[in-house]
Amino acid sequence: MAGLVGEYEVKLDAKGRFLFPAGLRKQLPPVSPNDFMLNKGFEDCLTLYPLVEWERISEKLSKMNLFKPKNRMFYRLFHQGAKQVSLDNAGRVLIPSTHVERVGIKQDVMLIAYNDRIEIWDKAKYFALIEENMVDFADLADEVMGDLNDGIE
Repeated sequence: MAGLVGEYEVKLDAKGRFLFPAGLRKQLPPVSPNDFMLNKGFEDCLTLYPLVEWERISEKLSKMNLFKPKNRMFYRLFHQGAKQVSLDNAGRVLIPSTHVERVGIKQDVMLIAYNDRIEIWDKAKYFALIEENMVDFADLADEVMGDLNDGIE
């Protein structure tokens, strides 16, 4: 998979479903394009992994030494609340109410696709986070990209 990309604005209906955007759907891997794993993201969002990507990550994580307390804790936290979800016949994804409540998602939602995952954010929270961090973006780019420059400017 080349990598997912894009921002998509969607709305949750009364049952907690959103219509999966066609532009994003075209980017999904052809193997099992309707199946995903949903779990809590690293910030105040949810993360939706195409099932094939979740399996790839799980394979890597299965090699962790679970006799180390920090590894066990990471493994627990990463998998905490994970739930398999699928597109329904209308192309919608149902987000369980426990997940919606966990990160405070309202009706207006942003889907942020990058690399192998799609983050699901409450729209207001997402834009507040971006605005808050935009001031430091140049410093963050320098720190993160550092010696990787290779002509990227």
